Amino acid sequence: MTTAASRSWIKPAAAAAVVLALAGVGYATFSSKETAPDVTFISIAGDKISTQGLRGKVVMVNFWATSCTTCVHEMPAMVDTYNKFKGQGLEFVAVAMQYDPPNYVVNFTETRKLPFIVALDSGGDIAKSFGDVTLTPTTFVIGKDGAILKRYVGEPDFAQLHTLLQKAL
Repeated sequence: MTTAASRSWIKPAAAAAVVLALAGVGYATFSSKETAPDVTFISIAGDKISTQGLRGKVVMVNFWATSCTTCVHEMPAMVDTYNKFKGQGLEFVAVAMQYDPPNYVVNFTETRKLPFIVALDSGGDIAKSFGDVTLTPTTFVIGKDGAILKRYVGEPDFAQLHTLLQKAL
């Protein structure tokens, strides 16, 4: 014969089990990082660069357009960021949006002497692979393991970005 006193531990034990299960789900949800998609960039020079081939390096992928005033405004700071961290292994791919005429992209790259890889996304497939990027500028910071560390929509806070890069490199 069981009494109420002998069953009194069941409710607290069940409650504890539910709390632990929820904590586990919460941890899994917040600790898992999104991985960068497997794509191949085609540079304006015709070179093919894959995200798989960039594993082991910290990579910035910047979606931009020559018609985007914020993109044009932030580009000198992007160049400075690349120049500051390239010696520590930073890779940088500037992806021109599908609607950007290739001759504009080439002209911009040459006149501004962009020191990093500039790629064309003529079919829009790369932007789609990165979560259907439509707003420019959008910049992803990808860790050495391929995990997306940060996504910036609009011009990033460069001091914060530099701190993130120092930790990741």
